[in-house]
Amino acid sequence: MQKKRIAVLFGGKSSEHEVSRVSASYVISQIPTDKYEVVTIGITKEGRWLLYSGDLKNISDGSWENDPANKLAFIAPAPRVGGIVVLGDEGYEIIKIDAVFPVLHGKNGEDGTVQGLLELAEIPYVGCGVLASAACMDKIVTNIMFEHAGIEQAAFTWFNTDDYKKNPDKCIVKVESALDYPIFVKPANAGSSVGVSKACDRGQLIKAIEIAAKEDRRILFEETVTGKEVECAVMGNHEFFASVPGEIKPAAEFYDYDAKYNNASSELFIPAHINQELKEIVKRVAVRAYKALDCTGLSRVDFFVTEEGRVLLNEINTMPGFTSISMYPKLMAACDINGSTLIEKLIELAFERAEKNV
Repeated sequence: MQKKRIAVLFGGKSSEHEVSRVSASYVISQIPTDKYEVVTIGITKEGRWLLYSGDLKNISDGSWENDPANKLAFIAPAPRVGGIVVLGDEGYEIIKIDAVFPVLHGKNGEDGTVQGLLELAEIPYVGCGVLASAACMDKIVTNIMFEHAGIEQAAFTWFNTDDYKKNPDKCIVKVESALDYPIFVKPANAGSSVGVSKACDRGQLIKAIEIAAKEDRRILFEETVTGKEVECAVMGNHEFFASVPGEIKPAAEFYDYDAKYNNASSELFIPAHINQELKEIVKRVAVRAYKALDCTGLSRVDFFVTEEGRVLLNEINTMPGFTSISMYPKLMAACDINGSTLIEKLIELAFERAEKNV
């Protein structure tokens, strides 16, 4: 049987570029080579798409960009092309592909943009569709949809940075009227906790707004919830599997970018240190939220679980990390879905979604 060709996209014009490279290295290493042929396309921070055929180890550290064999390449938004257009000195060639695994985190990759391109190209791809990717990427939209669906979450408010520039005092009063300090300040569209700060007074709030505004034009404000940070991995298109919940004990005050990827003191507990009843609630709400936002393929659903037993939904990540310390593959491994088995299932779900239009 002829192998199917899978294109893996990595890097991206995003603040999570480096994390994507590490995730992609893991994904590529776990794709079953007896069934699939892998083609890799790296996207630089400047947004250049390059066909890369060098050593896998060079992807993680970023040295792949210096490979002289790299060629400009792109996926054309036209179904008749059916693959990657590679530009050369004497013209172009087309590499036919059967599916794409977009291992891209954050803006310009996890937010529906690349998914829209692949929909136009009529190429199956791993993960959520355009709507779910865009909605889950925007924390304000996500919170509004959760609120409408009756899913419990932290109290929140938000504003546009343009409104803040016109009348900062009015915007600050709006936040302080809605929430008590300390307040979490988040850019609406960013992942891996990039641009997230905790403000304990007005001075810190103003600084946090300035930080978040560098990442996005809309800012979300949430009440501080004291509780365990619990995550659940969900997989499926129309039949859904929720993993055993896991717990994160951040090295920092909260699970920021450094605590996630640079500080070895952060701890993961699988299963989470909560009772069985709360574990079942987490799994049930994770699937409910997954369905409410029309997720397909995979997502990691994050919660706060308080000492009083409240389960508050925090956010959904439609392309969670696949690094050595990432929760999604660890949670699935705890359910006996390991490495290459997990990656193969995700690829199969991509083909299923395209065939059944789910």
